[in-house]
Amino acid sequence: MIKLDDRDIKILSILQLEGRIAKTALAERVNLSPTPCWERLKRLEKAGIIEGYGASISWSAIGAQTIVFMEAEIDSHQTNDFKRFEEAMQQYDEIMECWAVGGGLDYLLKIAVRNVDDYQRLVDRLLNADIGLKRYFTYIVTKRVKDRHSIPESLLKNIAD
Repeated sequence: MIKLDDRDIKILSILQLEGRIAKTALAERVNLSPTPCWERLKRLEKAGIIEGYGASISWSAIGAQTIVFMEAEIDSHQTNDFKRFEEAMQQYDEIMECWAVGGGLDYLLKIAVRNVDDYQRLVDRLLNADIGLKRYFTYIVTKRVKDRHSIPESLLKNIAD
């Protein structure tokens, strides 16, 4: 684990929101000359703190879509059963996120499909896939209130501590 200072945290905060920012502009924003800023950036990449760069695509630009959250419970709670389910989740493009959680269920999934019919077809495939899905609960998103893709700066500061 590398030690981060305030400038490293600022670099990370800026890059999360502006991944295509010019290196010189980034250096100016963190009050460094370009070469030391570039060296910090490379150090953050090498340490695995920066995993990659990508585009944030507008949901409204891609047309109609339905976001669904699914609570999933599996039949058995043996190590191999969790592994089988988790490996299967990697095979479905519609499943954007899958989180193992504690409390009355096993997993929480975020799913993106064109419509409810496509969601039901996905559920049918999951139920027929022999991955141990025992029970599920469906929550259709009716309105996007907040959709943050970046890590809050307050959590980034935990790395520095």
